[in-house]
Amino acid sequence: MNEQEIFKEIGPEGIAAMCSAFYKRVPDDDILGPMYPKDDLTGAEERLRDFLLFRLGADTTYIEKRGHPRLRMRHAPFQINFRARDRWVKIMDESMAEAGIRPEIAATLRIFFAQVADFLRNVPETDGPFKI
Repeated sequence: MNEQEIFKEIGPEGIAAMCSAFYKRVPDDDILGPMYPKDDLTGAEERLRDFLLFRLGADTTYIEKRGHPRLRMRHAPFQINFRARDRWVKIMDESMAEAGIRPEIAATLRIFFAQVADFLRNVPETDGPFKI
C-alpha cells in the first residue's frame, strides 16, 4: 500500500485523530514526556500532523511553514536512544488503534514510523534489538 492509498483511506481527519491520540499520551510518558515542551504540545501536535499530511498526502502546508523537514537536525537536541525510539513507535501504535486506523494500514504506517524513529536515533548504543 503506497502513501496515496493510505491517505485516500484515512484522510486528513484520520491523521489528525492519530496525532491527537499520540499527544494525549505524551505528557505522562516517562521517556517521551520530558522531550516535549509542556507549553507547546499543541504546536508539536500541529507540526507532526502537518508533516504527516505532507508525507502522506502531498499537502504543502508543512513546507510552507517550516521548509525542508530536516528531521535529524530538528531532533538533535533530544537524546534519542533505543528506548525512546521504541516508546515513540509503541505510543504511535496505540494512537493508530485509538484513531481507528485499519490494521492493514497501521501495519504499513508502523514500518514507516519505525524507519523514521530509527533514523532519528542519535545516542550510540551497541545493544537493544528493534522491536517491531
